[in-house]
Amino acid sequence: MTDPNKSRGGAPVGFIAELDSIEAASVIYLRLWCDGPDAQAQVGDDFVSSLGRNQGRKALKSFEDLCTLCARHGRRPLMRHSLQCKCLGADESCFANFIAAAATGAREDAMLIATLLVRPDVAPLIASLAADVGLALMRMRLSAPRDLASGASEAAKTLH
Repeated sequence: MTDPNKSRGGAPVGFIAELDSIEAASVIYLRLWCDGPDAQAQVGDDFVSSLGRNQGRKALKSFEDLCTLCARHGRRPLMRHSLQCKCLGADESCFANFIAAAATGAREDAMLIATLLVRPDVAPLIASLAADVGLALMRMRLSAPRDLASGASEAAKTLH
């Protein structure tokens, strides 16, 4: 039998289609980043193509640093669903809310969430990086999944 506490952060809490554009992009880019070098290159390409070479590279560096610090100093590994999964995991939801709070100026909320993700001494640094990433995602003017899904078939299958 497996320990339920090890996968608690992967528990489905909603659907990506219910998120706004910044939150959904945060989850999708986290999944891509954790999927390996080819997927990481895709993240970089998205940032550069949307923001231009200089701003895209700066945004990518912030995202890269954010993911690295969360992995290195995290209280535990962040659980995530597969890239194709339509579900939203608990950890993914936390990460998305963290970036959205930081980007919209809710600094106290962002710091509180940061302390749930990493050691307290690293929290201010990742909160600052999350604000940079979130603001970059805002500048990318991405569509929210619910806007894209409005024309989608309701018979689509959920993949895990």
